[in-house]
Amino acid sequence: MTLLAVERIKLFSTRSAWWCSALALALTIGFAGLFASQMEDISLGMTQVGYQFGLMVVLVLAALSITTEYRFGTIRATFLAVPNRTAALAAKTVLVALVALVIGELSAFGSWAVAKVLAPVSDLALTTADDWRMVAGVGLVFALGAVLAVAVGALLRQTAGAVTLLLIWSLLVESLVGLIPGIGATVQKWMPFNHASNFLSGMPADGPAAMPLGPWGSLGYFAAVVLAVWVIALVVVRRRDA
Repeated sequence: MTLLAVERIKLFSTRSAWWCSALALALTIGFAGLFASQMEDISLGMTQVGYQFGLMVVLVLAALSITTEYRFGTIRATFLAVPNRTAALAAKTVLVALVALVIGELSAFGSWAVAKVLAPVSDLALTTADDWRMVAGVGLVFALGAVLAVAVGALLRQTAGAVTLLLIWSLLVESLVGLIPGIGATVQKWMPFNHASNFLSGMPADGPAAMPLGPWGSLGYFAAVVLAVWVIALVVVRRRDA
C-alpha cells in the first residue's frame, strides 16, 4: 500500500496526469454526444464509438508515468528507495491500471448517459450480459492498455518513442497489416488491439469479418499479449542500469 501511495503522489503531482484524464473523458463523452445528436435512433454499441479517442489518451498518460521518471532521473531515486525493482514496477503498473480503469468506466457510462439524453427514442437499456460488456468492458480495455503502455515506456525509456510506437501501432499498423497480400487478413485478426475492439463490439462468428475468438476469448488474448510484454519489460528493467 505504501508503494501505491508513493506512485499516486508521483503521478498526480504533475499536470499531465490531470490534463490527460480530463481530455480522455471529454473526447470520449463529447464524441458520443456528437454522434447521438446527429442520429435519431442508435444502438447500445454506438454509444461507445468514441472510446478509442479516450484509449489513445490513456496510453499516452500511462507511458508518461514511467518515461518522465527516466527523463528527469527520478527513477534512480525510486530504485534506491525500493531495491526490489519488481515491486516498484508492479506498484506503478497497478496504480496506473486502476486510474485507467476509473477513467474508462466514467467515460463509458458518461457516453451512455449522454446518448440516452440526446437519443431518447433509442433502446439503450442495460438488460443483458452483452449489454453490460459493451459498456462496462471499456474500463477493462483501458486498464489493460495502460499496463501495455507502462511496459512499452519501460522498454524504450523515451516519451517520444514510446508514445509514437503505441499510437502508430494501434491506429495504423493493425489497420494496414491487412493489406499484405495473402496473409494480411489472417495476421490482422490476431492483432492485440483488434481483439480489444472485438471484446467490446462482439463481431459475428461467421463471414469474412469474423474474429477467431469470441468477445471474452479476445479479452483473454489481449490480456495475454499485455502480460507477455510487461514480463519482458520487467526482465529488462531488472537487468538494465537505471
